[in-house]
Amino acid sequence: MKLFSLSANLFDKAFSQKNRNFIERLTIWLALFGFIIHLLIILMNNNGVINLNSEYPLLTSPISAIYTPFSIILYYEVFLLIYYLPRSFTTSVLKQFEIISLILIRRIFYDIPKLEINTNWLKNSDNLQLVYDLIGILIIFFLIYLFSKIKQEIIPSKKTGDVQKFIKSKKAVSLFLIPVMAFLFISSVININSLSITSFYDINEVFYNEFFSLLIIADVLILLLSFEYYSERYSQIMRNTGFIICTVLIRSSFSASGLSSLLLIISSILFGLLILKIYSAMNKIEIS
Repeated sequence: MKLFSLSANLFDKAFSQKNRNFIERLTIWLALFGFIIHLLIILMNNNGVINLNSEYPLLTSPISAIYTPFSIILYYEVFLLIYYLPRSFTTSVLKQFEIISLILIRRIFYDIPKLEINTNWLKNSDNLQLVYDLIGILIIFFLIYLFSKIKQEIIPSKKTGDVQKFIKSKKAVSLFLIPVMAFLFISSVININSLSITSFYDINEVFYNEFFSLLIIADVLILLLSFEYYSERYSQIMRNTGFIICTVLIRSSFSASGLSSLLLIISSILFGLLILKIYSAMNKIEIS
């Protein structure tokens, strides 16, 4: 289709090496600038130079200023996710796992200022949540390592179908996500600046909840297009469908809170890891 060819060309121009290098440099400078500005606002607010909502969680502790550069870096990771989406389901879901791990790291910096050292740790929910998150990030980091290791060991299978048309169709789907991401980004900035957000989970609702919902739709579209242009191998269908389930579980984690959210994230990555391991074993049988 001419539409797919046109979309693929636009995608290649938008994600050219030059543009990706520019976005990477811009991200670094924006993260640095955002951290300094956020830190100055907190210091001025704490010393009475300005008078902002003292109950707002991101304006109470200098440690909370780390939230801003992490948020900017996360937006860049989402940009890369869209770039990797046309490559393969495996690469795309790996990037999703990396994004959710960075979101969890950001949550740790959000929870640290609420730490109550002088109280019984087992009786303070904020202290327990910090412990859960610290243990959780270690588990998630290790699972991502195992996922990456298995990904490297998979032997490429023989290409079937019209691969070039399939790649162009995936780029067309990914291209659609660019303006959507830009709109969600602008909307999230406006909502955060309204100072109406009172918890970490509300902050995630601003952007990632909606984005991962759209990502599920994009993954399903790519899965359906693979039937038309690429392959109908059972192992690939199971792998790709399993990875969509991983995305659904990640999306569900944004609607949960506390330990439930963490368990959904770990379940998503563990499920993806097992799916990839089984696919790798079947792939060796199929190409032998």
